[in-house]
Amino acid sequence: MSILGKILGGVFKKKEAPAATPAAPAPEAAAPTPAPAPTAAAVAPQPAPEVDVAGILDFMNEQRAQKLNWRTSIVDLMKLVGLESSLAERKELADELGYTGDKSDSASMNIWLHKQVIQKIRDNGGQLPTDL
Repeated sequence: MSILGKILGGVFKKKEAPAATPAAPAPEAAAPTPAPAPTAAAVAPQPAPEVDVAGILDFMNEQRAQKLNWRTSIVDLMKLVGLESSLAERKELADELGYTGDKSDSASMNIWLHKQVIQKIRDNGGQLPTDL
C-alpha cells in the first residue's frame, strides 16, 4: 500500500481487506433463476458521505500524551495516524505525489506535502476547516 494510502487509511480508519478464505463449495441449484434487471437507482453510484476529519484527528490527538500539530506539520500528521515520518518516508511520499522541487530542502517539501495530503483528504470526502 502506498504511503498516501496508509495516511488516508489512518484518517478514515480503513484497513486493508483480509485475505479471502476459501469458501465451502456451494450445493448445486436445481434450476438457476434469472436475477431481476437492476433499476437506474440501484446502479447509480452514491456519493461518499463527508467525514469530519478534523474531529477525528483532534480526538486521536487528545488521546496521546505528546500533542502533535497535525494541522500544519506533515511529520505530526504521519505520526498521529501511526506512520513512520522519517525523511526517507517523506521523500517516498513526495515521489508518490509528484513533487518536482528539491527534496534536500525538507522544509519546502514538507509544506508542499502537507498541502497535498490535506487536499487528498478533501478529495476523498474529508471535511476540514477552510484554514487548512
